Amino acid sequence: MAEIATVARPYAQAVFEACGDDIAGAQGWLNGLAQIVADSDLLRLASNPKVGSTQVFEVIQGALGGALPTRGVNFLRTVIANGRLAALPEVARQFRALADRVSEITEAVVYTPFPLSVQQLSDLQPALERHFKCKLKLEQKPDASLIGGVRVVAGDEVLDTSVKARLQHMKTVLTSA
Repeated sequence: MAEIATVARPYAQAVFEACGDDIAGAQGWLNGLAQIVADSDLLRLASNPKVGSTQVFEVIQGALGGALPTRGVNFLRTVIANGRLAALPEVARQFRALADRVSEITEAVVYTPFPLSVQQLSDLQPALERHFKCKLKLEQKPDASLIGGVRVVAGDEVLDTSVKARLQHMKTVLTSA
């Protein structure tokens, strides 16, 4: 996973710098490309030595439905030529992170042992924003292993108030004495 992130970083940065004020537009076509490339059949087609880069480009552009802007066309041709199609979903994720940083919003993943309602999540958001000292865009993911409480990952910071973490801490304290 770290290797894909490392490969994707310069691509995401280049698209971000090239898009200028059209961050939303670039995000749109980049998300579209990432969704198309997430299909394993397409990646298999692209890795077939009998299929040329022009054919791969035409298949992706046809699947996209709409026309790509010139920057999008150049970007896609570069990614195909460098054999980096598999990194496109990560490029889109890193681009979103760059765009959020500019708008001073941080993506945060809230792990809970059971799904929270929209109201519960919105009630939790102000406390999390005070803790992390920034505006957050929350995404919820279930993790039954937590038993209770929540685990929040925002950027490289983690807030873990789960029962699992508390039990692990108690175990560490008891075994270290």
